[in-house]
Amino acid sequence: MDDELKNIDPDDINDLLIQIEKSFGIEFGDSELFYISTFGELCDHIVGKITYDSSNDCTSQQAFYKLRDAIVSTGQIDPKSISTNSSLMDLLPKERRRVQIKKWEQRLGFELNILRPPYWLSTTLVIILLASFVGFSNSWQVGLAGLVFAIAGFWFANKIANELDIQTVGQLVRKMTRENYLKSRRNPTTFNKNEIEKVLIDCFSNDLGIDKSKLTRESRFV
Repeated sequence: MDDELKNIDPDDINDLLIQIEKSFGIEFGDSELFYISTFGELCDHIVGKITYDSSNDCTSQQAFYKLRDAIVSTGQIDPKSISTNSSLMDLLPKERRRVQIKKWEQRLGFELNILRPPYWLSTTLVIILLASFVGFSNSWQVGLAGLVFAIAGFWFANKIANELDIQTVGQLVRKMTRENYLKSRRNPTTFNKNEIEKVLIDCFSNDLGIDKSKLTRESRFV
Protein backbone atom coordinates (compact mmCIF):
# COMPACT_ATOMS: atom_id res chain seq x y z
CA MET A 1 0.00 0.00 0.00
CA ASP A 2 2.77 2.42 0.87
CA ASP A 3 4.66 1.74 -2.38
CA GLU A 4 2.28 3.76 -4.58
CA LEU A 5 4.52 6.84 -4.87
CA LYS A 6 7.65 4.79 -5.62
CA ASN A 7 6.16 3.76 -8.96
CA ILE A 8 5.58 7.33 -10.15
CA ASP A 9 7.99 9.02 -12.58
CA PRO A 10 9.90 11.74 -10.62
CA ASP A 11 9.34 14.16 -13.51
CA ASP A 12 5.58 13.75 -13.13
CA ILE A 13 5.87 14.51 -9.41
CA ASN A 14 7.97 17.60 -10.19
CA ASP A 15 5.31 18.83 -12.64
CA LEU A 16 2.66 18.37 -9.94
CA LEU A 17 4.78 20.25 -7.39
CA ILE A 18 4.91 23.22 -9.78
CA GLN A 19 1.12 23.18 -9.93
CA ILE A 20 0.96 22.98 -6.13
CA GLU A 21 3.23 26.03 -5.84
CA LYS A 22 0.83 27.99 -8.06
CA SER A 23 -2.28 26.81 -6.27
CA PHE A 24 -1.07 27.56 -2.74
CA GLY A 25 1.03 30.62 -3.50
CA ILE A 26 4.32 29.09 -2.33
CA GLU A 27 7.71 28.36 -3.86
CA PHE A 28 10.04 25.45 -3.20
CA GLY A 29 13.80 26.02 -3.15
CA ASP A 30 16.13 23.86 -5.24
CA SER A 31 16.99 21.43 -2.43
CA GLU A 32 14.19 22.26 -0.04
CA LEU A 33 12.37 18.96 -0.44
CA PHE A 34 15.51 16.81 -0.36
CA TYR A 35 14.75 15.39 3.08
CA ILE A 36 11.02 14.91 2.48
CA SER A 37 10.49 11.15 2.24
CA THR A 38 6.77 10.60 2.91
CA PHE A 39 3.52 12.09 1.72
CA GLY A 40 2.65 13.12 5.26
CA GLU A 41 5.91 15.04 5.60
CA LEU A 42 5.19 16.85 2.34
CA CYS A 43 1.70 17.83 3.53
CA ASP A 44 3.05 19.18 6.83
CA HIS A 45 5.82 21.05 5.01
CA ILE A 46 3.35 22.74 2.64
CA VAL A 47 1.08 23.76 5.52
CA GLY A 48 4.11 25.28 7.23
CA LYS A 49 5.06 27.28 4.13
CA ILE A 50 1.68 28.99 3.72
CA THR A 51 2.05 32.27 5.56
CA TYR A 52 -1.63 33.29 5.63
CA ASP A 53 -3.95 33.01 8.62
CA SER A 54 -5.85 29.76 8.95
CA SER A 55 -9.64 29.88 8.95
CA ASN A 56 -11.88 26.88 9.58
CA ASP A 57 -14.11 27.27 6.53
CA CYS A 58 -14.58 25.02 3.53
CA THR A 59 -12.77 26.04 0.36
CA SER A 60 -14.74 23.76 -1.96
CA GLN A 61 -17.97 25.30 -0.68
CA GLN A 62 -16.63 28.79 -1.34
CA ALA A 63 -15.41 27.67 -4.78
CA PHE A 64 -18.92 26.45 -5.58
CA TYR A 65 -20.49 29.79 -4.66
CA LYS A 66 -17.85 31.71 -6.65
CA LEU A 67 -18.47 29.50 -9.67
CA ARG A 68 -22.24 29.77 -9.31
CA ASP A 69 -21.92 33.55 -9.15
CA ALA A 70 -19.84 33.51 -12.35
CA ILE A 71 -22.42 31.31 -14.10
CA VAL A 72 -25.36 33.45 -13.00
CA SER A 73 -23.65 36.74 -13.86
CA THR A 74 -23.04 35.68 -17.46
CA GLY A 75 -26.44 34.18 -18.23
CA GLN A 76 -30.14 34.28 -17.38
CA ILE A 77 -29.99 31.40 -14.89
CA ASP A 78 -31.72 30.94 -11.55
CA PRO A 79 -28.94 30.34 -8.97
CA LYS A 80 -31.21 27.88 -7.15
CA SER A 81 -31.17 25.65 -10.23
CA ILE A 82 -27.39 25.19 -10.04
CA SER A 83 -26.04 22.34 -7.91
CA THR A 84 -22.89 20.23 -7.84
CA ASN A 85 -24.72 17.70 -10.03
CA SER A 86 -25.59 20.27 -12.70
CA SER A 87 -24.35 19.28 -16.15
CA LEU A 88 -21.73 21.53 -17.71
CA MET A 89 -22.99 20.51 -21.16
CA ASP A 90 -26.35 22.05 -20.29
CA LEU A 91 -24.75 25.22 -18.96
CA LEU A 92 -22.28 25.48 -21.84
CA PRO A 93 -23.96 24.91 -25.22
CA LYS A 94 -21.34 23.88 -27.75
CA GLU A 95 -21.95 26.74 -30.18
CA ARG A 96 -20.93 29.39 -27.63
CA ARG A 97 -18.94 27.31 -25.18
CA ARG A 98 -15.55 28.97 -25.56
CA VAL A 99 -16.99 32.48 -25.22
CA GLN A 100 -19.03 31.53 -22.17
CA ILE A 101 -16.07 29.89 -20.42
CA LYS A 102 -13.97 32.99 -21.08
CA LYS A 103 -16.62 35.06 -19.31
CA TRP A 104 -16.57 32.70 -16.33
CA GLU A 105 -12.79 32.93 -16.17
CA GLN A 106 -12.86 36.72 -16.24
CA ARG A 107 -15.32 36.70 -13.35
CA LEU A 108 -13.28 34.14 -11.36
CA GLY A 109 -9.88 35.67 -12.08
CA PHE A 110 -8.17 32.51 -13.33
CA GLU A 111 -8.29 30.02 -16.20
CA LEU A 112 -10.37 26.86 -15.87
CA ASN A 113 -8.70 24.76 -18.60
CA ILE A 114 -11.67 22.44 -19.10
CA LEU A 115 -11.67 22.14 -22.89
CA ARG A 116 -9.81 19.59 -24.99
CA PRO A 117 -9.61 18.70 -28.69
CA PRO A 118 -11.57 15.68 -29.96
CA TYR A 119 -9.88 12.40 -29.08
CA TRP A 120 -9.59 11.41 -32.74
CA LEU A 121 -7.59 14.56 -33.49
CA SER A 122 -5.26 14.13 -30.51
CA THR A 123 -4.70 10.47 -31.42
CA THR A 124 -3.92 11.36 -35.04
CA LEU A 125 -1.38 14.00 -34.00
CA VAL A 126 0.32 11.59 -31.59
CA ILE A 127 0.65 9.03 -34.40
CA ILE A 128 2.16 11.69 -36.68
CA LEU A 129 4.56 12.73 -33.91
CA LEU A 130 5.73 9.15 -33.35
CA ALA A 131 6.03 8.58 -37.09
CA SER A 132 8.20 11.70 -37.41
CA PHE A 133 10.72 10.26 -34.94
CA VAL A 134 10.85 7.05 -36.97
CA GLY A 135 11.20 9.15 -40.12
CA PHE A 136 14.42 10.72 -38.84
CA SER A 137 16.17 7.37 -39.30
CA ASN A 138 15.39 7.44 -43.02
CA SER A 139 15.39 11.14 -43.84
CA TRP A 140 15.90 14.02 -41.44
CA GLN A 141 13.90 16.28 -43.77
CA VAL A 142 10.87 13.98 -43.60
CA GLY A 143 11.23 13.57 -39.86
CA LEU A 144 11.57 17.31 -39.29
CA ALA A 145 8.55 18.05 -41.48
CA GLY A 146 6.46 15.56 -39.53
CA LEU A 147 7.65 16.96 -36.22
CA VAL A 148 6.84 20.55 -37.21
CA PHE A 149 3.43 19.49 -38.51
CA ALA A 150 2.60 17.63 -35.29
CA ILE A 151 3.70 20.50 -33.04
CA ALA A 152 1.72 23.00 -35.11
CA GLY A 153 -1.23 20.63 -35.05
CA PHE A 154 -1.19 20.38 -31.25
CA TRP A 155 -1.00 24.17 -30.97
CA PHE A 156 -3.94 24.66 -33.36
CA ALA A 157 -5.96 21.86 -31.76
CA ASN A 158 -5.66 23.49 -28.35
CA LYS A 159 -6.69 26.84 -29.81
CA ILE A 160 -9.92 25.41 -31.18
CA ALA A 161 -10.55 22.82 -28.43
CA ASN A 162 -14.26 22.69 -27.65
CA GLU A 163 -14.85 19.32 -25.97
CA LEU A 164 -15.51 19.36 -22.21
CA ASP A 165 -12.87 17.56 -20.17
CA ILE A 166 -15.19 17.24 -17.14
CA GLN A 167 -18.93 16.81 -16.89
CA THR A 168 -20.45 18.40 -13.77
CA VAL A 169 -20.26 21.58 -11.70
CA GLY A 170 -19.04 19.50 -8.75
CA GLN A 171 -16.11 18.14 -10.76
CA LEU A 172 -15.20 21.67 -11.80
CA VAL A 173 -15.35 22.85 -8.18
CA ARG A 174 -12.88 20.12 -7.17
CA LYS A 175 -10.60 21.10 -10.06
CA MET A 176 -10.74 24.76 -8.98
CA THR A 177 -9.87 23.80 -5.41
CA ARG A 178 -6.93 21.67 -6.56
CA GLU A 179 -5.43 24.03 -9.10
CA ASN A 180 -6.38 27.47 -7.73
CA TYR A 181 -6.83 26.88 -4.02
CA LEU A 182 -6.26 30.41 -2.72
CA LYS A 183 -8.11 32.13 -5.57
CA SER A 184 -11.10 29.85 -5.03
CA ARG A 185 -11.54 31.14 -1.49
CA ARG A 186 -13.71 34.08 -0.50
CA ASN A 187 -10.65 35.63 1.14
CA PRO A 188 -7.53 34.59 -0.83
CA THR A 189 -5.27 35.69 2.03
CA THR A 190 -6.52 32.88 4.28
CA PHE A 191 -6.43 29.09 4.14
CA ASN A 192 -7.81 26.15 6.09
CA LYS A 193 -4.87 24.11 7.32
CA ASN A 194 -7.19 21.24 8.28
CA GLU A 195 -8.15 20.56 4.65
CA ILE A 196 -4.76 20.87 2.92
CA GLU A 197 -3.94 17.18 3.19
CA LYS A 198 -7.30 16.24 1.65
CA VAL A 199 -6.73 18.69 -1.22
CA LEU A 200 -3.23 17.29 -1.81
CA ILE A 201 -4.57 13.74 -1.86
CA ASP A 202 -6.99 14.87 -4.56
CA CYS A 203 -4.09 16.48 -6.48
CA PHE A 204 -1.95 13.34 -6.40
CA SER A 205 -4.88 11.08 -7.22
CA ASN A 206 -6.09 13.19 -10.15
CA ASP A 207 -2.72 14.08 -11.70
CA LEU A 208 -0.76 10.90 -11.01
CA GLY A 209 -3.55 8.33 -11.15
CA ILE A 210 -3.02 7.12 -7.57
CA ASP A 211 -5.85 5.35 -5.77
CA LYS A 212 -6.85 7.65 -2.91
CA SER A 213 -7.35 4.70 -0.56
CA LYS A 214 -3.71 3.70 -1.11
CA LEU A 215 -2.24 7.15 -0.53
CA THR A 216 -1.43 7.48 3.16
CA ARG A 217 0.75 9.75 5.25
CA GLU A 218 3.27 6.90 5.34
CA SER A 219 3.46 6.55 1.54
CA ARG A 220 7.09 7.03 0.58
CA PHE A 221 8.63 8.87 -2.36
CA VAL A 222 11.86 6.88 -2.21
